[in-house]
Formats: sequence, C-alpha cells, structure tokens
Amino acid sequence: MAELALLKRRLYGFSKANGDVKAGLDDSEKEKEKEEFEKEMAEAVRIRDEAARSLPGTGALECIAQIFRLTAFERDLLLFCAGQELDSDFASLCSEISVSSPPGGSRLPTFALAMHVLPGAHWSAFTPAGPLRRWHMIEIGDGDALTCRPLKIDERVLHYLLGLDIRDERLDSLQPADLPGDLPDSRLNLARQIEAAMQRPDRPIIQLLGADSEAKSDVAAFACAQIGLMVCTISSEDIPLLSADRDKFVRLWDREAFLSGAALLVDCEDMEGRERTHAALSLIERLESHVLVAAREPLLLKRRTGLCLEVAGLAPAERRMIWKKALGPLAEELDGQLEALVDQFNLGQKEILAASAQAEQAEVFCRSSEQTDRSAGRPGERLWDACRAQARPRLEELAQRIEPAATWDDLVLPESLLQVLREIGVHLRQSGRVYGSWGFGSKGSRGLGISALFAGDSGTGKTMAAEVLANDLNLDLYRIDLSQVVSKYIGETEKNLRKVFDAAERGGAILLFDEADALFGKRSEVKDSHDRYANIETSYLLQRMEEYRGLAILTTNMRSALDRAFLRRIKFVVQFPFPSSLERASIWKRVFPEETPKEGLDYEKLSRLNIAGGNIRNIALYAAFLAAEDRSAVRMSHLVRAARVEYAKLERPLTEADIGGWA
Repeated sequence: MAELALLKRRLYGFSKANGDVKAGLDDSEKEKEKEEFEKEMAEAVRIRDEAARSLPGTGALECIAQIFRLTAFERDLLLFCAGQELDSDFASLCSEISVSSPPGGSRLPTFALAMHVLPGAHWSAFTPAGPLRRWHMIEIGDGDALTCRPLKIDERVLHYLLGLDIRDERLDSLQPADLPGDLPDSRLNLARQIEAAMQRPDRPIIQLLGADSEAKSDVAAFACAQIGLMVCTISSEDIPLLSADRDKFVRLWDREAFLSGAALLVDCEDMEGRERTHAALSLIERLESHVLVAAREPLLLKRRTGLCLEVAGLAPAERRMIWKKALGPLAEELDGQLEALVDQFNLGQKEILAASAQAEQAEVFCRSSEQTDRSAGRPGERLWDACRAQARPRLEELAQRIEPAATWDDLVLPESLLQVLREIGVHLRQSGRVYGSWGFGSKGSRGLGISALFAGDSGTGKTMAAEVLANDLNLDLYRIDLSQVVSKYIGETEKNLRKVFDAAERGGAILLFDEADALFGKRSEVKDSHDRYANIETSYLLQRMEEYRGLAILTTNMRSALDRAFLRRIKFVVQFPFPSSLERASIWKRVFPEETPKEGLDYEKLSRLNIAGGNIRNIALYAAFLAAEDRSAVRMSHLVRAARVEYAKLERPLTEADIGGWA
C-alpha cells in the first residue's frame, strides 16, 4: 500500500503538471510547484522504505517481481493496474493525464499511459512473450490500437498482492493431496529420493510407478512437504485435449505453483486412448514447475529427463507395525488374530487407521449399550468386518457382491468333493503363514495364487459352493461375468481384468468368474490378429490368477470346451456331478427354511424329478409363494404347480411317472 501511495503521488504530479500548463503558470510558479512535488515524493519514498523495513520478510509485490523476473517498469505497471482496483482516485487520475484517449480520457490504465508516466518504459513489456502477458498477470481489454486498449490486473495476482492465498478458480479441477502423518521406512526412503531429485537444477519429471495410488500420493505429498511444497493432483481425464486450452492451463498452473509453492501430481492411473496420452505427455513436458506422475508403467518422455521410482505395497512387517500403533492396547486383546488380519488384508496406511477407528467405535457402542449377545461380536470379529468394509469400495464398481448365506450343511455333494472344497479353504487360510512366515513366497510370486475351476451342469451347486467357502472364511464374494468383461476391442479385456484383480488385492476377496468358456475355449490356430490377441487375453487372466493372493474361481457348464493346457495351470478342478436320487431327496429336505410351514411333503416322491439343485430351489420358492397366497402350508399340490412352470422353462415334459401320486 505504501508502494501504491508512492505511485499515486507520481500520477498526481503528472495530473497537476497538466493542470498547471492549462492554467498558464509562469516559470517561478512552476518551479515552486516542482519543489513541492519533489518534497512530497521524497516523503512518500521514506514511508515506503520504512514500511519495507518493518515487514518480517519480502513483500508480495517484490516476491512477484523476483519470481517472474519483472523489470522495474513491469513491476510498476502491475502496481498501476492494482491501484485501479484498490483506490477510486486512480480512475480520475487516469482520465486527467491520459495521452491517447478521446476527450475526457480513459479511466483505466493503458499501455500508452504507462509509457508516458512510468519511468524505464520499454516496449517488450507489452509483448506476449513478456512475463506480464505470458503469466496472465494482466488482461487486455477490447479496442482498435494495442496501446489504447485498457489493462486490468488478474484476480489471482491481485489477491496475492493483498496477502490472500486463494487459488485461481480456473484450476478447480485440481485436488490438494492429503499429507500423511508419517511413512513406513520403505516409503520414507522413496520420499528422500524424491526430495533430492526435486532439488536438482534440471527438475526431472518424477514417475511413481505401481498399483497403489494412495501410496504414491502419500509419498509425493510427504517428500514435497520436506522442501516446503504442497501437492495438487490432476487426473489425466481433466487435462484439456485442445492445444490452446492446454497451453493456457500450463501457464496458469506454473504461475500458481510459483506463487503458492506447489508441485503437480498428474494421475495417469487409468489413462485411456492415444489422445489422452498425448495430452498428458504434452502437459507434463511443458510444465516449468515441479511435476510428478502417478502411473502403473513409465511414460515415454521425449524432451525431459525422468526418474522412475517403484512404490510397492506395504510389507507385512510394516502393516503389522501400523496395526499395532493404531490399535494400541487393543492389539494385545486380539489373541493372535492380528496376524490373520495382516496376512489377509493388504490395506494401506489410511485404510488401516480407518478400520481401527471403525472397530473402536463399534467397541465403545457395544460396551455402552451392554450388548452381550453373539450379534455384538468379539473385538477381532468387528475389526475383521471393518477391514472388509475398507477393501470394498474399489471393487463394488466392477463386480456384483454376493452376500453368502449358504453353509456346509446346505451343500449336498459326494464326500470326496466336499473334502476338496475344504482343502481349498485350508490353502486360503494358511497362505499367509506358508508364503510369509515359512518363506515359500520368497521363492517367487508365480504360482502362489489359489485358483479353482468349478465345472458342471447349471444348478449343480457351483455358485453355492463359492458362497459356502466365502461364508466359512468370512470373506467377501464377488461375481464377475466374463462375458461382460471380454471386449472385442484390443487391450480392453486385459484392462478390465486388471481393474478387477487390483481392486480385489486389498481384501483378498473371493472372485467368481462365470462363463469361463467365454475366454478359456480351445485355442484356435492363429490366422489373424484377433486370434493372437484372444490368446493374449487368456494368458493374461491365467497370469493374474497365478499371482492373485486370494481365491479366484472359474465356473463353466462345459469342461470339455476348455483347453487342457489351461487346466494344467489351475490348482483345483472340481467337477460337480448331477445329483442322484438320494442326493435330490437330501436337497429337497434342506431347501425349505425352518420357518416355512410344510404339510404332507413326500421327499422320496419329490426326488423322482430328474433336475439339479438350482431347479429344485426354484420350484420350492415358487411353491412357497403359491402357499402364501392360499394362506396355507406348502403342500405337494403347490409343488406340482410349481414343477410344471419350471419344466416349461426347461422345455421338458412333466410326465405322470414324475408326479404320479403327488396329490
């Protein structure tokens, strides 16, 4: 403001000089006026210098001049435009001393007026390459001649001069990255590497690679904070595609970065298409401020040097340490369940803290309400459920979550198959100990996944078996329809599968891939690119299944249609047989809930229907609705009507041999 008062005094001197000329003052009077003006200017300079000395640091105006290397004339011109916004006297002064405007003069600063009243004027200050226009510090209004067009200071720059750190609204697509409280040792070492690289004079583009987007953001924010920078994130989807819009964004962001002390993190995690990739690379390589990139694989830079750093997931020991710190005394009450949490849930630091807080709130509620029934659960069970909830959001958008309700008692299969299913559960429960504590995982990641193929006719219990495993292991079950995942566009299938597996890694959910024959059919001879890419898609799915630390189940109705080479790479193959008469009778006995009223049901007669368990359930449910409408218990007569409907769907005749003597 002292600088503004000094400039105002200078303008007032020009205005008075014009008035003196019009008044026809003689030389002695003019000399007296000049001496008075010089005294007033000297006093204004003294006040300005005293104000500068009283500041704890460099003033905002001088900061801008230093950051953007403004000449004294450019600095004064910026101040001139700021005065127009802050002091109403500037408008009248501009009007009085304007040298190139219509009668009455311009009430806004112009290039011509600035050249006339400000010392050290130079034409290069008005060019697009000059810092005032290059960094969008001033805006030029409409008009014919460039020198007569009005000038206006940019709102963001004006706010900065007034000491207000308000980000330009044109950059609202950027989101500030959260600063983590602390980092595990492995990520702390990465942050130090980033910190050292960002202080190099060539300002390399730092590429953070890996599947954990949260970890990359945390490491970037922590490293930048050590050198006094905040981090803002932009998604590749928000980068302007048009070159002109992108150029403007580059200037606005670089200006913002220099003013507020910030670095840009460009999120290229899910970048799709050549056009998006070109826009992202163009933006990244043109930025003059600090820039980091979050991606799965390194981007190919053409004009800038880069530094690639792999941000891996937390090691089990690091997760265990974070859990213990977050849980505090509660960790001792878990009685060994903490190891199971560490092995099963590959959560990030923020998710672990959130799960701990959620479990603690549930614990407080249970104690305050004096709940003692089983529904309240133990602390370990509440913590397990909280971890499942933290792992869900990323997968909910990609697959259908099935709430498992079936138990081992609901599954009617030969004992040999039940034993295989139980062994699948054993492998999943003990994978953390075998691969971690016992060291098998250090031999290589290939083949550590638990994959299973469930083959059999429709309705023979493949999905129910998956539900039983999920219920028994207390894990989430997600159904992925492969016919929807497989795409005719090259590369789309792998991208869809990658999203599914990456999201599922957090909680080790059980993945149920329906219609496996859509992708695992016998390989045909490679005659064109489509055949070649189809085989690549299949190999990619097998590779991810072998690496996935959870359980991936493929289902098919036609095992014979699958390539035998693929079957050799699947750990468990379970052939679900069509149920025998005795097994069908057992299914009929179990299909009705205990609460369902039943009367006169003959399970031996019902077992004569030569249908699978899925069809039996459909008939039982249909009959229950009929009985409810009749306000009676479920009887054989209801089952006859329901069986006719189900057989009609199957396009099979319902003979007297099937339903004779039912009602």
